[in-house]
Amino acid sequence: MYGIPLARLTPEMAVDEINQLSTQLGAYLQRLDAQVATAESCTGGGIAEAITRVAGSSAWFEAGYITYSNAQKTAQLEVPEALFSAPGAVSREVVESMARAAQRKSGARFSVAVSGIAGPSGGSPEKPVGTVWLAWTDGARLYAQRHLFEGDRAAVRHQTILCALHGLLHLCAGEIPGQG
Repeated sequence: MYGIPLARLTPEMAVDEINQLSTQLGAYLQRLDAQVATAESCTGGGIAEAITRVAGSSAWFEAGYITYSNAQKTAQLEVPEALFSAPGAVSREVVESMARAAQRKSGARFSVAVSGIAGPSGGSPEKPVGTVWLAWTDGARLYAQRHLFEGDRAAVRHQTILCALHGLLHLCAGEIPGQG
């Protein structure tokens, strides 16, 4: 879990935490003279919104792709249609493809991609509600992680945004997301 337990997290605290991470990310990217791109499904642009909430973000935010449907993942990010049958839209293979395409199409050094099941429906025994795959790229490096977040739809989306920003911060520091 990231930050304060969700049971004690007020809406104001949630915004403050995301703002703090986005500001830190912007400072890192400026020092590196680098840009970031996002490819989002279950967060619906929430990661891009968090990053661009920071004044001056045009210096480090290159592009955001909101590809909620499988058709748009293919149309905008060239995710192979065959991946949606197996292993499925919420998978390592899909987010890795999304992250690579966002990086390639935007020209940004860094990218993050997310695809998940925020709920309240749509889950299965193999992929319950709260299952989210994330992928991050930095040049040739590509990392992906599966998470099972708890809570309602808003909580799953919030935790996904936090995880995405934390992972980008680790990547900017030369660390592996989630292991820094």
